[in-house]
Amino acid sequence: MYQPKKIIVVTGHFGSGKTNFSAALALHLAAQGKAVTVVDFDLVNPYFRTADFREAFAKRGITLRAPDYANTNVDIPSVQFDLGGLAAGEGHLIIDVGGDEDGAVALGRYAHVLNSYAETGELDMLGVVSFRRYLTRSAADAAEYLRGIERASRMKLTHLVNNTNLGMETKAEMIAQSMPEFEALCREMNLPAACITVPDFADTPANVPAELLFRVPVVVRLPWMPKSEAVE
Repeated sequence: MYQPKKIIVVTGHFGSGKTNFSAALALHLAAQGKAVTVVDFDLVNPYFRTADFREAFAKRGITLRAPDYANTNVDIPSVQFDLGGLAAGEGHLIIDVGGDEDGAVALGRYAHVLNSYAETGELDMLGVVSFRRYLTRSAADAAEYLRGIERASRMKLTHLVNNTNLGMETKAEMIAQSMPEFEALCREMNLPAACITVPDFADTPANVPAELLFRVPVVVRLPWMPKSEAVE
């Protein structure tokens, strides 16, 4: 299983499941007794964001920092916290970045600070990919998106995450089918895999290496879906 660095920047295209992955990783680290701070840095999408889990995080000792307008009908692209100061704090810092290049532009304001941690080996920047999204069904398409994020953020990815899913409709077969494209993407971008996510209710695909398997709860759910005990 992937061993996160002090700072974990989570990026990817819209609908790739960045927020679900960020929340699952925070819960995983907290369950190990580690101090975790999650930054909701999605200044693009006001829906399905880490700020949705404020109460659940608080119950597990996870600190959440989010723009004051998060989960309101006010959509103002601003932050009211010191990202550099949070990066220098104790424990793990998970930064959930808005999708695509537009979301990465905001992150670029802090590139000089965050890249200093990358240089000392204290930062991972993860590219989350779902090959069930219509714009990233191939390794070539996914690589194009991720390189755009690198340019906009002025930062470099360090690992890739295969988060191929269809929410509660996810089957082991669809994850297995995504593996050749994911492996091709790793080769194309010359980056290692951090992990392959498998929802906690799905069977384990036969072609997912045990050391890369990351079981995740589906924490981002539509209003009519039942809640997960992991985030109550």
